[in-house]
This record gives sequence, C-alpha cells and structure tokens, in this order.
Amino acid sequence: MLKFSIMDLRYFLQTATKRERAQLATVCNGSVAYLYQLAGQHRHASPHMATRIEQVSRQVAARSGGRLELVPRESLVRHPEIFAGVLTEE
Repeated sequence: MLKFSIMDLRYFLQTATKRERAQLATVCNGSVAYLYQLAGQHRHASPHMATRIEQVSRQVAARSGGRLELVPRESLVRHPEIFAGVLTEE
C-alpha cells in the first residue's frame, strides 16, 4: 500500500504540469477553469466529484515521482464532516 501526503488543490494546480492539470480536469468534463474555481473556494464540489478528484489526484501524484501529493476530498466540499467514518478505496 502506498502512503501519500496531503496537498491542497491550489498548490497542486500550481505545481502540476499542463498535462497533469488536464488529467485531473477529466473529472469535471475537462474544465481546468472549474478546478481553479474549486481551488479558490469560489465553488464547492459535490461529495461525488470531491471523491473522484481525490482518486484521480492520487493517480496523477503516483506518476509525478513525488512532486505532487494527494488532494483530500474533505478540502473540496462545503461540509467536510459528511466524510467522517467513510473509508476511501485504494
């Protein structure tokens, strides 16, 4: 099992390459602009989309050679307590 550190979405997008941002944007129909809205907290993701962003960011981080880290889903939703006690799929 791989262990990942945590990174907020804003820093993830700043550090990621254009290709890595595009890979993460596949979660929200290819909209990198929407990811920036989430990162700036101008919008909040649905619980389902937050979970998908976490999963894809884990995959992108694994291929980055340690440069990027996982974006936690709790940081993307308005009420992070909805994930209390919910396990993630690895």
